Amino acid sequence: MSEHERPVEPFSDLHVEDGQVRATLLHDPTVEGLDMAIYMDASGSMEDEYQTTQKRSGGGIWGWLTGKPAVVETVPNQVEPQVHWMLEYLATKDRNGILRVAYWACGPNGADVEVIGELMGKDARTRTFPGPGQLGGQTRLAPAVRDYVKYIKAQAKKGAKQGCAVFVTDGHLHDADEVKTLTDDIADQIAKGHLPRVNFVLVGVGDQIDEEQLEGICHAEYDDLGHPWCHRIAKEITQVAELVAVLVDETMTVAGGGTIYDDKGNVLRAYEGRLPAVLEFKVPEGAKSFTLEVNGQRFTQPLPDGDEDEDHH
Repeated sequence: MSEHERPVEPFSDLHVEDGQVRATLLHDPTVEGLDMAIYMDASGSMEDEYQTTQKRSGGGIWGWLTGKPAVVETVPNQVEPQVHWMLEYLATKDRNGILRVAYWACGPNGADVEVIGELMGKDARTRTFPGPGQLGGQTRLAPAVRDYVKYIKAQAKKGAKQGCAVFVTDGHLHDADEVKTLTDDIADQIAKGHLPRVNFVLVGVGDQIDEEQLEGICHAEYDDLGHPWCHRIAKEITQVAELVAVLVDETMTVAGGGTIYDDKGNVLRAYEGRLPAVLEFKVPEGAKSFTLEVNGQRFTQPLPDGDEDEDHH
């Protein structure tokens, strides 16, 4: 394999077969220098969602007669598949494909944050999310916001230019006024250049959400910053991942789509709206490369020689 066949940024994977190209984005080039995080509610009201259950089928008298023993299937908790999906999708928005993941509202008074780690989206399927060490007695959001502010300050020194943190909750917040005051302080830090621009996505789940309270937090607006917070409510935890993706797209996508050209400047495909995580298109026979143009920036990816199936990582 020659060096020019390897994917170049912003692509993380390149697959070519019979002129059909499938190029996976490492990150969305429409969002520059974005550093993301996901914080999952760990208050006591989430206990049922974090429980892993076992489903039994077969066995009994019929199983004895047919010789088919009982089968016990472990069913993962409701939160885990949602976190998997969000990690995989949001990693395509992040500048380096690595997201901070944590539980919030942990501990006796709900003020603790339990950081799981900084995870790559491609590793999401191998991780389990069984819940925190100790479920929280209250739902306190301000400590989690402070955790992210501290994190994004550190990441700014490593190249982050903006941040977005997603918070998922299923209950009434016990510190809404403190969150509003903290948001004022964050907006002031951004205005003074002490903090990169940040946005917060707040997703409520279920019928115990105080929507008026969330609207009060998201109503705050600042000069040159707009509304730092946005929110939506999902009826069930199984709807969270898709809702988060929509909110992040609306909040962070600053450019509309992009255009794919061949090495002779011909348009191969035009994307309107946001770019998908995987770009698929056909290149003409003999093409040596293709170019993605976004926001006036051009990213050229060489293609493997010949028509043979290539799969590069």
